[in-house]
Amino acid sequence: MVDVVFTKEFQSIFSKIKDNLIKEKVIKQLNKIKENPEVGKPMRQYRKGTREVYVKPFRLSYSFDIVDNTVYILDLYHKKKQ
Repeated sequence: MVDVVFTKEFQSIFSKIKDNLIKEKVIKQLNKIKENPEVGKPMRQYRKGTREVYVKPFRLSYSFDIVDNTVYILDLYHKKKQ
């Protein structure tokens, strides 16, 4: 099991989501990430070092620090704003 750290940006965006179904989906994906931090798609170019999972219609961006055994949840953004 890994430690999970949420950024202020993620906390702000997550608190603004009004649809409980989407919140549940995000929480389910967070649990999957907690179980296996390498489950997300590795990003390239300027996002190198981060991973993303898809939570329709959002993308959940995170990074995994192997040394500290910590997952940093970075951002939750709409797919069209990519």
